[in-house]
Amino acid sequence: MASNINSFRDFDRLAERMLSSASDAAMDLSQSMRLMPVDLHREGDQWIMHCDLPGVDPDSIDVSLDGRTLTIRATRTPREGDVEWLRRERPTGQFVRQLTLGTSVDTDNIRADYSEGVLCVTLPLAEKAKPRRIEVNSSTKASIAS
Repeated sequence: MASNINSFRDFDRLAERMLSSASDAAMDLSQSMRLMPVDLHREGDQWIMHCDLPGVDPDSIDVSLDGRTLTIRATRTPREGDVEWLRRERPTGQFVRQLTLGTSVDTDNIRADYSEGVLCVTLPLAEKAKPRRIEVNSSTKASIAS
């Protein structure tokens, strides 16, 4: 009896099972807090931060400011019910991100909007941080005018 053995495929399956089991165990241990990926860029007179939070209940999103520390928390709850998982890679639990804001941010006018799985936080620049023209005084101007 001949058998078709693909040792690379078998090794790949074994490695996937081992890594999946280790990942599941790590998920159980570190279920409490997860880091959310963010993009941050400047657009005109404001900083824009996009946080990926797909599948998060909008009511679980909390954006708070304590001094100059901006904290974003959100929770993705696991699917309930009697299901048999074939693959479970999307982490559940609480996601947290903290940023220390500089003095150039107008903390009184920060906005947050959640749409299509992305939280958009707008951080406007404070007036004192915006570019402005400074008048140049000259003693030559004063003596010419006299």
